[in-house]
Amino acid sequence: MKSADTMKPIKVLLVDDHEMVRIGLSAMLATEEDVEIVGEAASGEEALALAEAFRPDVVLMDLVMAGMDGIETTRRLVRLLPDCKVIVLTSYVDDEKVYPAMEAGAFGYLLKTSRAADITRAIRNAAEGRPTLEPQVATKMISRFRRFGETPPHEELTEREREVLRLVAKGKSNRDIAEELGIGIKTVKFHLSNIFAKLGVEDRTQAVVYAFRHGLVDE
Repeated sequence: MKSADTMKPIKVLLVDDHEMVRIGLSAMLATEEDVEIVGEAASGEEALALAEAFRPDVVLMDLVMAGMDGIETTRRLVRLLPDCKVIVLTSYVDDEKVYPAMEAGAFGYLLKTSRAADITRAIRNAAEGRPTLEPQVATKMISRFRRFGETPPHEELTEREREVLRLVAKGKSNRDIAEELGIGIKTVKFHLSNIFAKLGVEDRTQAVVYAFRHGLVDE
């Protein structure tokens, strides 16, 4: 593992139309050696301009803002910077906010009542491709399938495919997975191909996001 001195800091953009919220978040994150605040935006329009200029790794996004709201800003931002991870940080956990935000491309969803340690952990997780969801949100995402009588795609996964997916979510390489499960690398790739097809995703990152959103792996 790299030391804090050699690690590249995680570039974070704060987006919230309340100045005191931005000040509080900035002060909190300033104590973290591996986090760098590259900008603060008070509106969606300003957020997009700063994101294009500073290309942050992670964005903490408020949802309710005058003008362009956080959902539309998230949608445009992930199109502008596909590798950027947007973590919603809001006071709302109702269906009208949660589902549109996740469908817009949010990578994580936290409440403003979250502990400082939870927010910093979510930022680090996002930078490593590991989403973090407020427990209420994770529950909503799972129950949504049941509410409409749909079968979640992951229920089609075999037990071996679930094992492979859990290891991928832990950041294991194909070689690591092969060694841990006692199978060949080609077999791992075969399982991954099946996993991507069944979940309707295109790559490992999207598969990991799916796994965390649906509670298939532990945080």
